[in-house]
Amino acid sequence: MAASPHSPNSTFRRMRGQHSPAEFAALVRRAAKEIGETVSCDARYIGRVESGEIRCPNYAYERVFLHMFPGRTLAGLGFCPRETVRGRSAHRTPFSAPTHRSGTGTGTGTSTKESDVLRRAFMAGGSATVAAATLSLTLPGDSRRPPARAGESEAAAVEDAVRQIRLLDDRHGADALYRKAAEPLRAAYALLDAGARRQSTEDRLHAGAGELAVSVGWLAHDSGRWEDARSHYAEALATARVSGDAGLEAHAFSNMSFLARDCGRPREAVRAAQAGRRAARSLGSPRLLSLLALREAGGWAGLDDRKACEESLARAHTDFSRGGAGGDPEWMSFFGEAELESLEARCWSALGEHARAARHARRAADLQDPHFARNVALYTAELAGDLARAGAPDESAWAGGRVLDLLAEVQSTRIRTMLSDTARVLVPHRRSPRVNGFLVRHAHA
Repeated sequence: MAASPHSPNSTFRRMRGQHSPAEFAALVRRAAKEIGETVSCDARYIGRVESGEIRCPNYAYERVFLHMFPGRTLAGLGFCPRETVRGRSAHRTPFSAPTHRSGTGTGTGTSTKESDVLRRAFMAGGSATVAAATLSLTLPGDSRRPPARAGESEAAAVEDAVRQIRLLDDRHGADALYRKAAEPLRAAYALLDAGARRQSTEDRLHAGAGELAVSVGWLAHDSGRWEDARSHYAEALATARVSGDAGLEAHAFSNMSFLARDCGRPREAVRAAQAGRRAARSLGSPRLLSLLALREAGGWAGLDDRKACEESLARAHTDFSRGGAGGDPEWMSFFGEAELESLEARCWSALGEHARAARHARRAADLQDPHFARNVALYTAELAGDLARAGAPDESAWAGGRVLDLLAEVQSTRIRTMLSDTARVLVPHRRSPRVNGFLVRHAHA
């Protein structure tokens, strides 16, 4: 029997078998890759399906599930027929795991086609064609102007834009995405200026536009455009303050802290992280508090305050150990044990303990899901740098070579800069065949 909003999807639960929700989510992502789809599936999404909250998956998930279970239909997986599920968007919370991209759920097919165009424009041909993915594609009427008043389909399009940018960044890095992602951001704020038909829609637009500003800010940050990043993060923070959105405020402060640390302003990094923790206290997300404690630790490390850094790291581990919670925001799907290890590695590196940093960086690289190619490259680049400074040049050269392999599919100025710094440290060791081989490859790259 198909699931209802109040009835668990026991059929889907049986299909998961002995896999944990996280393990099954990884299988879903792998299956999606096999057929050229991209879905941001995680354990939380699997839980929402099994609880019956998601009565019918969006078209991307439908294709993936039917690929995973040949011969099955949606009904055979415990879902309701698509045409019987109406008004879903009214029950969606901003930035919950994606359900159905039609926005209104009216069954007419119009808004479904519009948002599907957006998704395909983002994904077709990879990051090189993101320029085609503008929110104007999703707007009814004149595609050059937003509608007089935004509706649910426009709010859903903004949310989808955020997800697609994050997915592309996870796979390809920021360099090819940044300028092409600016158009959806402009369109999102044009929608906000136009206003919405309902207050609930306007709330979604504020949250969506703010999250989009953070995402575009991150693309600028990762591609070395720090002033642009600072501007986008400030825009997101202003949007959060206007709408009273504590979750968005915490997200903006988290990224502002990260940027301040990278820009050599460690005290600002500490203050932004502390402000983010204040905003996050009411959200019921220990993992978010953990991330913000790690941001603060990075600032203290930059100030060479070992005691304060260790205290922040202890808070981070305590909060992280409490596990995931319903209040965890969707954007934090990247924050698992691998990211925790990576952020701790950066703290020890800043404090000059490179061998200790290398141990954490190695663990981060080993733990990271290969699906997130950018993070694998980042953690391995951190490992290479720490090993070079810890007096292990051959191991560093091996890790550096692995990063060069990954840079064939990942475009990140930040990672390339880290690798160049490592190469400079390794130059005195070039008599080693392994080190020399890496330096030659790096120079050619």
